[in-house]
Amino acid sequence: MDVPLWFALLAVGYLGVKLIRPPWWLIGVLLIGGYLFADSVLAPVIDSAVK
Repeated sequence: MDVPLWFALLAVGYLGVKLIRPPWWLIGVLLIGGYLFADSVLAPVIDSAVK
C-alpha cells in the first residue's frame, strides 16, 4: 500500500495536535523553522542525517 507523503504527514500532524495539545505558537515556530532550515546551508547536513 503506497501512501503519499503529504497525506501521512497530515495524519500524523492531526493526531499529534489532537492527542498532545501543543500551543499554537509552538506549532507555528516549528513549521516556520522547518521551512527556513530547508532553504539554508544546513539542509544537506540535515538531509544526510535523516537518511
